Amino acid sequence: MTELWQGLVRAIELLISLDPEVFEIAGRSLLISVTSCSISALFSLPLGGLIHFYHFPGKRFLISTIQTLFSIPTVAVGLFVFVLFSQAGPLGGLNLMFTPVAMVIGQVILVTPIILGLIISALSGVDKAVPETAISLGATGFQVAILTLREARYAVLTALVMGFGRAISEIGIALMVGGNIKGFTRTLTTAISLETQKGDIELSIALGIILISIALVINLALSRIQQR
Repeated sequence: MTELWQGLVRAIELLISLDPEVFEIAGRSLLISVTSCSISALFSLPLGGLIHFYHFPGKRFLISTIQTLFSIPTVAVGLFVFVLFSQAGPLGGLNLMFTPVAMVIGQVILVTPIILGLIISALSGVDKAVPETAISLGATGFQVAILTLREARYAVLTALVMGFGRAISEIGIALMVGGNIKGFTRTLTTAISLETQKGDIELSIALGIILISIALVINLALSRIQQR
């Protein structure tokens, strides 16, 4: 118990002193996760609109498949990306293994089903009277889509926040395709795992506090969005 208390005190000292290593790791984690979610959003917004507004055979099966992928294990995604970009893989010549780029690609694959599925749900939740009224007033299909998206904007923002939460907290992809390289691919989750194994409880707790703080901010943001 004494060691835990001393670790907590030391962790707070590291945070207060703005320890460069701690905030370098935190900054890298945020950058990779924000980049991943931004790229995913660029694909998910138009694709979600297409899936919602157009009727085609197998639509319900496609949506069910997307929702099933919400809980895909991060190690499964990590394994897929590892095989894809390893030296023996089809894209091994790009030399992206153990780089932040590979981590971003893995996180994009991980969070896209979540963001896409929640965007489709958000658009489906808009009152049907809204697009019907717009059509009756002469709106084009594109204008109806924009109007529906605007009505669902808070739910769409919730989807993006949920995707970010999934990305910032994953560890499987970061370890398998990032390699946990100090000063290059080390993130909050991989650093916590490594430092705990090394016995550096102080640094682990400091990084854990940052990760929990980020999770708290995400939950507060979600609560605020849901109230809106």
